[in-house]
Amino acid sequence: MLKFEAAGDSYTRCGTQTKMATLSMVPTSTLLASSNLGRVNRYSGMAFASSVKEVKGEGNLPKLVLTSTHGSEAEIYLFGGCVTSWKAASGKDLLFVRPDAVFNGQKPISGGIPHCFPQFGPGPMQQHGFARNMNWSVVDSENVEGNPVVTLELKDGPYSRSMWDFSFQALYKVILNKNSLSTELVITNTDKKPFSFSTALHTYFSASVTGASVKGLKGCKSLNKDPDPTNPLEGKEERDVVTFPGFVDCIYLDAPNVLHLDNGLGDIITVKNTNWSDTVLWNPYLQMEACYRDFVCVENAKIGKVQLEPEQSWSAIQHLSID
Repeated sequence: MLKFEAAGDSYTRCGTQTKMATLSMVPTSTLLASSNLGRVNRYSGMAFASSVKEVKGEGNLPKLVLTSTHGSEAEIYLFGGCVTSWKAASGKDLLFVRPDAVFNGQKPISGGIPHCFPQFGPGPMQQHGFARNMNWSVVDSENVEGNPVVTLELKDGPYSRSMWDFSFQALYKVILNKNSLSTELVITNTDKKPFSFSTALHTYFSASVTGASVKGLKGCKSLNKDPDPTNPLEGKEERDVVTFPGFVDCIYLDAPNVLHLDNGLGDIITVKNTNWSDTVLWNPYLQMEACYRDFVCVENAKIGKVQLEPEQSWSAIQHLSID
């Protein structure tokens, strides 16, 4: 999993005094062994665990259906490595896919949990990078006490190198439990030269926007992209409960490891993370008049650049749960 080296200094993280920790970059072989991702079963011809099935999804795109013996279910499209559905044991889908989402293998899937890599937001390459526009492969699947676990892989190719000329490996492990969905993203530099990146999980939650709110961000430094996304307003979040009264596009730096989302539909979703240092809240309001009322985005992100030397890896975990 994640390797940390504790430093002697401390800092204030959203109003809480916290011991400073820095991510220890370790060789690929060590990281993969410790996170149990070393077993590689290639997608072509591999046998899936009994709780994982491949079916044809929208647009005939390959889709994995994960089913827990405890009654929960998740769906993952291999295009973009995108989780598009998470139903806890109650049967309610807690994620949201926009009605204008396109499933043609050309445009990214608008909804669920899209990847932003190796760039978050606008920049030298296309918006949010290329990982959500490429086909991922399955390298492992298993059952753990009735819960499905699947690992996807993305590697560089001509398409990615046309925008970002580096060799890399991304491993994405998805674990479905009765009332939770966990993901671990591991980025490894397989090149002979260093590279840097930013990344995020652009999670769309089903919500009633007028009743949705997020707790846990008070005291965080904020970068508010409203009204001018090219010149964010720096500030400090003073609210105990952050709501979505209109257009919202705000980055919270050094956000806490635990947030609570009230989706306005009767559910409280706990959003935990390890090593996703920042949080982004987004709702497009009237820019997407057909559907803005039905979702909010609470995104775990790494806004600052991560620098990796050859053979070094970076890892982050997201854990979504509902009571």
